[in-house]
Amino acid sequence: MTTSILIVDDEDLFRERLGRAFEKREYRVFLAANYQEALALIQQEKPEMAVVDMKMPGKSGLELIKDGLAIHPGLRIVVLTGYGSIATATEAVRLGAISYLPKPADVDDILNAFAQNTELDIPETADEFLAPSLARMEWEHINRVLHDCKGNISSAAKRLGLHRRTLQRKLNKFPPDN
Repeated sequence: MTTSILIVDDEDLFRERLGRAFEKREYRVFLAANYQEALALIQQEKPEMAVVDMKMPGKSGLELIKDGLAIHPGLRIVVLTGYGSIATATEAVRLGAISYLPKPADVDDILNAFAQNTELDIPETADEFLAPSLARMEWEHINRVLHDCKGNISSAAKRLGLHRRTLQRKLNKFPPDN
């Protein structure tokens, strides 16, 4: 029997890359970009595991933990966030998450978090996960900050500590393959 996992993240590139990595390890993967999509998938598919982003437009990952577990109490949840704090980590675990990981986290980090506190049969694999390159992580981080600034180049450049023109040059490049 294949283990099912729900990945909930509003960042398309991260969500899809993580989904492909779990599919390569023979998981049945469901993807959701927000609270509403995730809740619908929890009701319909009853996945065994979920990886939930803390900060999303609309309702947060904390609300999804509470409401998702009310619908499907057997769901095992690991929370991911790029904006970690002790208060939100404590709240996530209090609501029922089994672990809390900072972004970027890879498949191995997530599986280790599930394995430390679960009865799930997580398959062991000899396949080596290829971590994304530093250039790829930089590109994803820049795009996340730009998304958080609602596309405002000047605001994103200020948050990143870059000159606006430098940021524009980086954005005009194609994303690194790995």
